[in-house]
Amino acid sequence: MKIQNKFFLILFGFSFILVAMLVLLMQWSIGKGMVDYVNTKEIEALKPVVVELTQEYRKNSGWHDMAGNNHKFRRLITAQLRDSDFDPKQKKRRPEHKPFRHPPPKLPGLGRDKPPPRGDDSERRLPPPPENEAHYALLDGDEELVVGSYLDGIEYSKTAIIIDGASIGFFAVSKRNQLTQGYEVDFIEQQRHYLWIIALLAMCLVALVTLPLARHLVEPIKLITRGMHKLTQGDYQQSIDLNRQDELGELSRDYNELALTLAENETARKRWLANISHELRTPVAILRGELEAMLDDVRPLNRDNVSSANDEVKHLQRLIDDLNLLTSADIGGMRYRKSEQDFAQLILGEIEKYRGYLHDAKIKLNVDISERAVAIYGDKTRLLQLFENIFNNCIKYSSATLCKLSLQVENNHGKPSAVLKFEDDGIGVDTKHLAHLFEHLYRVDDSRNRKSGGSGLGLSICRHIVIAHQGDISAQQADLGGLAIIIRLPMV
Repeated sequence: MKIQNKFFLILFGFSFILVAMLVLLMQWSIGKGMVDYVNTKEIEALKPVVVELTQEYRKNSGWHDMAGNNHKFRRLITAQLRDSDFDPKQKKRRPEHKPFRHPPPKLPGLGRDKPPPRGDDSERRLPPPPENEAHYALLDGDEELVVGSYLDGIEYSKTAIIIDGASIGFFAVSKRNQLTQGYEVDFIEQQRHYLWIIALLAMCLVALVTLPLARHLVEPIKLITRGMHKLTQGDYQQSIDLNRQDELGELSRDYNELALTLAENETARKRWLANISHELRTPVAILRGELEAMLDDVRPLNRDNVSSANDEVKHLQRLIDDLNLLTSADIGGMRYRKSEQDFAQLILGEIEKYRGYLHDAKIKLNVDISERAVAIYGDKTRLLQLFENIFNNCIKYSSATLCKLSLQVENNHGKPSAVLKFEDDGIGVDTKHLAHLFEHLYRVDDSRNRKSGGSGLGLSICRHIVIAHQGDISAQQADLGGLAIIIRLPMV
């Protein structure tokens, strides 16, 4: 079953159960409320009987005249209920569509009513079942029966009879538990009918709302599912545009980022393979040409020609070593033996060596590093390899005459970091190349001349070393006019 159908069935089923429970609870509440209303109405109708009983007590100074006198007690109640809905002898004619009437009260033990006169069937009354009979009783101050019907197992409503602030008895009326006749039954049946109609309309409304809602929530999932299927087939040039501000919108944005990353990785992989093929083919082709020329006696077999061939072999060896180093870094094979280092002293201890390298290339070095301790956690050998690669990059490709090296301490959100900056006044790099300088085999020189463009692996190795030290390396335009390499390493 599709997720849209499951979602619709879950919402519709839950709504159906909820509406059905509400209808049943409302029906129960209406029925109970109507029974309570009828009981209260009967007690209100019989309040004058309490007054009559009070006068009887005053007249006879007790309940002697009422004790066991069921006929007199019945007469008081019947007189009060005459012409009311509770009149046992009231025989009002009702319309055919309302055949029910509230059952007349019966007084068990107080005599029998006269049988209803024979006549038209619409005037005949069936006596209510025994459990729905009304029972009335007079109790004394100790709640002992004086007259009437006071049965066990039946709940009574008791109205106190008070004279001069003292309770001298109680008038008890049995409570009805259900209604069998009367306008009240017609009202309850009518309300039940209306409630089920309302429930049906509510479920139709739920269906009308649930279907579009399920479609609204599931449609983005369908789009993302189709997109993921295309990704598995290698189609990365796609995106999903969902103008939503919820989790599905965030998922679509993450999906687009994933597709873009996969596309970039695929492009980088193809470029990586092409670059490796070119880098390996060039020295091999040169070496093969020189050897074949010497074998064919085109070039003499002398020390200079063999030395030239050997240079190509060395270049090829360096390229293979760099590729092996980068591959080791990618798979976590570069080993680091880290310890706490004074970054400033580490650089100053090697600065004269680098100054000599730069001097041979006719490049002046300015150093702006204080002797204040800058503690970092790193591998000394790998850090020196990092510095050497950057200086070699400056010597070979920058055409600079001035190089500046500075070290500062920055505090970013309470986390201090050491910032090492290499700047030169050389030819620099176009802005479009800055973000790609640290990629494998990326070279600014499109001619791919290894004399001027290099292999493009030195800065990639630098990036791996910095990342292994939980740092960051970036390139930007230098204030001196050339290229600036900025390295940030966390301090201890």
